[in-house]
Amino acid sequence: MDALPVIFSQKRPSFEDLTTHGEIIATTWAGQKIAHAVRYLFWVSDTHLHFLAGEENGPALSHPESSPSQFKADLWKYDVAEFFLRSADHSRYLEFNLAPNGAWWSSAFISPRQTAPGEPTPIPGVTTSAQHDADSWQAMASIPLPWLQDHYGFGEKTTLNATFILNSPQQIFLTAGNLGGGEPDFHRPDHFPQLRASRLEF
Repeated sequence: MDALPVIFSQKRPSFEDLTTHGEIIATTWAGQKIAHAVRYLFWVSDTHLHFLAGEENGPALSHPESSPSQFKADLWKYDVAEFFLRSADHSRYLEFNLAPNGAWWSSAFISPRQTAPGEPTPIPGVTTSAQHDADSWQAMASIPLPWLQDHYGFGEKTTLNATFILNSPQQIFLTAGNLGGGEPDFHRPDHFPQLRASRLEF
């Protein structure tokens, strides 16, 4: 995918919007087709960037030491949705992890896998929510838009990517954007797709 769709709307999204407007990732990093739906959605309201993710394959396996809305490291060792966002001046990029139960983690990096000084530090004002049943899970994180604009110059020229690690403990790796070949590696900021904006009026 050359550009990732991002919806701009005054309305705050719901999990129904993930089903209606979400993008589906249909194959793993290795090119294997996924039998069930895996969706993500980037949605910008007046105040927040909202990242929604879900999977129609059971309740998933979140980090056993995590809990809803908790900032928790190592979420990637279990099922997780992630997004990566590069700053406008290309001096850093953000990794944001969202577990199926609503736990989250984030860190800034100044180059691939090299954390910025003082990181990881929780982003102020982040809120999350999640829901699941026997057949599916959905989670949403809301990050204050002014913070992203101040720290990353967020705007319509932003580059970003959505990724997943699923099926723990036999993990599979998914990426919305084409990050290149080789072993799974989401830390390739030079390959993050451009944002493609669309607007919804309600």
